[in-house]
Amino acid sequence: MCGGFTCSKNALIALNVLYIVVAFILIGVAVYGRAASLVTNLPIIGGILACGIILFLISVLGLLGAVKHHQVMLFFYMVILFLLFLIQFSVACACLGVNIAQQEQLAEQGWSRVDNNTRMKVQDVFTCCGFAESIDKTISPPSCENVNTRCCFSSNEKNCVCPQCMQKLQDTINYAFKLCGWIGLFFSLTEFMGVLLTVRYRNQKDPRANPSAFL
Repeated sequence: MCGGFTCSKNALIALNVLYIVVAFILIGVAVYGRAASLVTNLPIIGGILACGIILFLISVLGLLGAVKHHQVMLFFYMVILFLLFLIQFSVACACLGVNIAQQEQLAEQGWSRVDNNTRMKVQDVFTCCGFAESIDKTISPPSCENVNTRCCFSSNEKNCVCPQCMQKLQDTINYAFKLCGWIGLFFSLTEFMGVLLTVRYRNQKDPRANPSAFL
């Protein structure tokens, strides 16, 4: 039956194998992004790499505990997984609950903290000039000459300017928050399922330890 010892063991093993695959994907993305210079922000790459390594170590702990039916390993795995569930579920709900005004406020804070080189890259990638009127009054945006030339290349208007970056980034930021929220919510539910499986699996007896159970 599916609620038996073997089924619980196989389900827990499969879940941790899935986590290991996700961990390798995170590590691979971080390494590839650094090698190909797709992301120049080292803290972001370090954070992705750290998440991949931590997830890999936790998955190995759960995998060994499931294979050996080791009570101590399963206990620590269960506690760590439950803490991760609480953190990830809270962050996912926060991402899904952020409204447009809060997203704009966070984006303005990020724009004000980065240097001009990063702002120029944002303007060049999204073909925009400045960020928003409220923040451009206090923080002068980088030169928009090259960007405006690209914007007005196919336009017949004289002295035209590119739209502000907040107008271009609003949909992207909203999509990123919703995507992170739903993905985080999905994985937090799998972590909760892992906790339930671990609790059930720890309380079950190994049939191999009692041969008379098969008689």
